[in-house]
Amino acid sequence: MRRYLAGRLLQAVFVLWAAFTLSFAVLYLLPGDPVSIMAGGAGDTNDVSPEQLAELRRTYGLDKPVLEQYGTQLRHALRGDFGISVQSGDKVGHMIGTALPATLQLTSGALVLALVLGAGTALLATYTRWRWLRQLLLSLPALGVSAPTFLVGLVLVQIVSFRWGLVPAFGNEGFGSLVLPVITLSLPTGAVLAQVFAKSLRTTLAEPYVETALAKGASRARVHFRHATRNAAIPPLTVVGVLVGNLLAGSVVVETVFSRTGVGRITATAVSAQDIPVVQGLVVFGALVFVLANLAVDLLYPLIDPRITTSAAVAR
Repeated sequence: MRRYLAGRLLQAVFVLWAAFTLSFAVLYLLPGDPVSIMAGGAGDTNDVSPEQLAELRRTYGLDKPVLEQYGTQLRHALRGDFGISVQSGDKVGHMIGTALPATLQLTSGALVLALVLGAGTALLATYTRWRWLRQLLLSLPALGVSAPTFLVGLVLVQIVSFRWGLVPAFGNEGFGSLVLPVITLSLPTGAVLAQVFAKSLRTTLAEPYVETALAKGASRARVHFRHATRNAAIPPLTVVGVLVGNLLAGSVVVETVFSRTGVGRITATAVSAQDIPVVQGLVVFGALVFVLANLAVDLLYPLIDPRITTSAAVAR
């Protein structure tokens, strides 16, 4: 078990290092002068004198050799220091930390709702004996996946907020302002979970041990919700690790549609203003969230199916 955990931790460290290195290469080594890009983020570069550009290069350490820049930024990143925003002058870590609570409320609420909707739909669709209900439930995930997130958000705002007046349409004030963004962000995630979980359940229910358990007198509900559900949980659990990263990416659209503050709004603003230090900090932050989510999933695998660690030990 220790070697299993050590291997996963080493993979997580490698992914974070790769994300930092690739973002550095993309943002600083591509053709073009990053200083001119940053200086022109809020207007015309012709308004900036050569002396000001040289001062900007010296401030951000861009007048040094590339490898020295990379080493310096990597050491700073290990301490959680990604520099200062060109646009606002605030520290990147402080900007992300300030916006993070609002995004955590949004994404964690969306994840919980997606798990309830996805698992509930898959369990009911594979358990019901009514064919019309099963077909209806199995067709819903495809609809949820195909519907664009921004369109779902705009329809909900138009009907639930403007026409019915049930909850606020925009802003971060109160629990009511969180309802529509959470629903909007959770629908595509829940739809993917429902598709994967329903497929896994149908495959598991076709296994010979299910017939054996029923023949020995176990009730259909017990076999379905206890034995088959646990054995079918590995594929949707794997998907959850990927979808957590998608929720963070989806917050960019949702926070923009509902005019909420958060990491998504910072991302959209930094990209449009070409604020390179902020963009690099957000890339590494997104990679960290992805790594932590998948590390948590990896740690849950042996609890659901102990054969996973046993298989790894036998392979060695």
